[in-house]
Amino acid sequence: MAAALNPEDAPIPLVDLAAQHRALQPNLQRAFERVLASGSFILGPEVSAFEAEIAELLGVPHAVGVSSGTDALLLALLALGIGPGDEVLVPAFSFFATAGCVARVGARPVFVDIDPRTYNINVELAAARVTRATKAIIPVHLYGQICDLEALGKLNLPIIEDAAQALGAGSAPWQAGAGGAFACFSFFPTKNLGALGDAGLLTTHDAALAKRARLLRAHGAEPKYHHALIGGNFRIDALQAAFLRAKLPHLSGWNQARQHNARMYDRIFARAALPETLLRTPAVQKPNHIYHQYVIQTPHRDALQAHLQRERIGCEVYYPVPLHLQVCFAHLGEHAGSHPVAERAAREVLALPIYPELSASQIERVARVVAEFLRHFG
Repeated sequence: MAAALNPEDAPIPLVDLAAQHRALQPNLQRAFERVLASGSFILGPEVSAFEAEIAELLGVPHAVGVSSGTDALLLALLALGIGPGDEVLVPAFSFFATAGCVARVGARPVFVDIDPRTYNINVELAAARVTRATKAIIPVHLYGQICDLEALGKLNLPIIEDAAQALGAGSAPWQAGAGGAFACFSFFPTKNLGALGDAGLLTTHDAALAKRARLLRAHGAEPKYHHALIGGNFRIDALQAAFLRAKLPHLSGWNQARQHNARMYDRIFARAALPETLLRTPAVQKPNHIYHQYVIQTPHRDALQAHLQRERIGCEVYYPVPLHLQVCFAHLGEHAGSHPVAERAAREVLALPIYPELSASQIERVARVVAEFLRHFG
């Protein structure tokens, strides 16, 4: 008979969606059955209800459910009329979609280095890259901490907030979704509010932009088969909207649990007293960081990642290649050394488990393994 697994040795995943969904299974099942019985699977009342509920939560007048966070960015650019000959400022360190969508509409992504503590776009460097061709800026609220929206507003550019990782971050008047022409959210399953598939959201305070986005969301057709604009199929499924409605009331509690877990990590790492040259923990410079990821930085990242994997502790690199060094953007003429803070982050950052269902003992184990390993380099 095999020996029972010691809980201390049990794997700790980077994300555990099964734990979240077990608790919500009755509600998710009812949502599925409601949509199935309705026979309305594309847009319709389920989507309208979700848009109204999340708009109220975010404090915005207009919310447009879309097919993914990537499509939210693409739709925002289309709605603002950005295209060939235009430039859009983007951080050099982010998920690919931030810059990829700019290129997809024929515009030029102009990369800006990041702040070394928050990993968000460096506003002073962004100001220096503005030209006559600059038509917008896409700041990313990376890892769940909002950018300096007030300072970005002084650039007098349309702001498209990439808030894919920041639903519920910040506080009035500068919360995610408050500072731009558009804000773009993702409901990828591992996000703080995740669908059971792909889904996203576009928000705005401008009624005319909201109307244009809704038109572009469905091939620019109004009425059906009469196309005023060339849009696309960017519609959110009614089923995903129903699942998200079942999860939405829990978002605040989940975000608070992530914050609690982050404080536990902070306390344990502080007690370990490792120098910043070995370990940097997240710097909170804006209120209500929601910790989509808890990201540490160390020059021994690759060795630490391999060690955590041997210990069956989930971890991930977000992101291993800065945007300006991606092969598909080589024609833009950037090179290694162009944005040194982003390049260092790509070499040194590592995300640890932070999901709401983590236990105190799991957090203690992760932190202990990290600290003990890095202490050998001190």
